[in-house]
Amino acid sequence: MSEDVRVLVADDQALLRGSFRVLVDNEPGLTVVGEAANGREAVELAAAEHPDVVLMDVRMPEMDGIEATRRIRSSAATSGTRVLILTMFDLDAYVYAALRAGASGFLLKDAPPGDLLAGVRVVASGEGLLAPSVTRRLIEEFANDPEREPRPRARALERAGVTDREREVLTLVARGLTNSEIADRLRLSVPTVKTHVSHLLTKLDSRDRAQLVIVAYETGLVSAGSR
Repeated sequence: MSEDVRVLVADDQALLRGSFRVLVDNEPGLTVVGEAANGREAVELAAAEHPDVVLMDVRMPEMDGIEATRRIRSSAATSGTRVLILTMFDLDAYVYAALRAGASGFLLKDAPPGDLLAGVRVVASGEGLLAPSVTRRLIEEFANDPEREPRPRARALERAGVTDREREVLTLVARGLTNSEIADRLRLSVPTVKTHVSHLLTKLDSRDRAQLVIVAYETGLVSAGSR
């Protein structure tokens, strides 16, 4: 990107907000445009500053990160802003809810600084990001949630015109593999994998890889315990 990626930091702990700000501002090509201490402030600052990415804590006062994410992503004024959820625990019970609310990915707060900075760039570029441990949690939450509304979408992939090869790619995306790893597994070039992912995004009306993961589980293509 020719211009700096604009980042908003939302966390109720001032020390963590400050640490994230220093980390991001010291990285070439990234700049922090604001700090929010709760979800309501995050929504207001997103509308005022139009950041490219929001680093969003889940548990915050006044309004939690999930509701803040939903409001940011559903507003026409901030629909282009992407949300990267930061959580202390890979067993966070809100993984699925946050993705349904529009988050583009998850990272653990104790991830190495380089991983966090890379995550910001990945999400800003339009891709989804899920830490492997969080992906596993997403699978478990989806499979075990007794309140999950049944979604009879087994034929949705066929109706969308998804090819056999695209199904293979979608399966591996849902298991958390990167484009390079998918290319190695299927013996394809990385550009070819990127093309398949792009086609899947279009055919399945998904904004990023995180949404493709949800589609894969909702249609039954992948299930908990599958390999």
